Amino acid sequence: MTALGFLYPGHAAEDDYPRIEQLLGSDIRVELVHTDIGEDARRADTLRGAGSPERLAAGLEELRLAGAEAVVWACTSGSFVHGWEGAHEQVRGLALAAGMPASSTSFGFVHALREIEVRRVAVGATYPDDIARLFADFLRAGGAEVTAVHGAGIATAAEAGAWGERELFALARAADSPDAEAVLLPNTALHTVAHIPALEKELGKPVLTANQVTAWQCLRLTDRRVNAPELGALFTREPVVQV
Repeated sequence: MTALGFLYPGHAAEDDYPRIEQLLGSDIRVELVHTDIGEDARRADTLRGAGSPERLAAGLEELRLAGAEAVVWACTSGSFVHGWEGAHEQVRGLALAAGMPASSTSFGFVHALREIEVRRVAVGATYPDDIARLFADFLRAGGAEVTAVHGAGIATAAEAGAWGERELFALARAADSPDAEAVLLPNTALHTVAHIPALEKELGKPVLTANQVTAWQCLRLTDRRVNAPELGALFTREPVVQV
């Protein structure tokens, strides 16, 4: 049994995680602890505050007691808003406080792109334009080429959490560009897990979403590989054979 630990900001799309657990199989357990986000606003200052060391540390004891083997800060904007170096510092501090491997959703996107061997991407973000551009900058720092950025202008996690299938597909279509090899949909407040195969079929390319890559990143930290086609192309690649 492998226990995956997640620190999830507030309440929005956390019900994606029981679905992920179901799709991953019986020997994977998902442990999720909610963190305090303070003000629910997609601004750089409030997002930096949501991922402060004090707020993240508050949930770690519960994850340790649950037997988590790794922890991921399940927030995209609350990590990339610190910039490339600042986000590294954030997860280093989290790992030290947790006493286990740690990462964040933002780094999950970067590593997932390397996993599926994709460089050119389009971004469909629920965020305001200025926050969406910060995510694009983060991806570029990680080696990606961002061909298009579409921001939907949503100012709160609560609004994003209320989106349904229609809004999600409209966002993905608006973001896609012909030269993009994959479409990225950040924001762990957005319900996506039930729709990834359909999104990939419609767009004809891999779709990476925040809660999906968060789970994959935590599995990566525990050296687990799980074949789960219902979680999209990211979960269907064969392990690389080292010669």
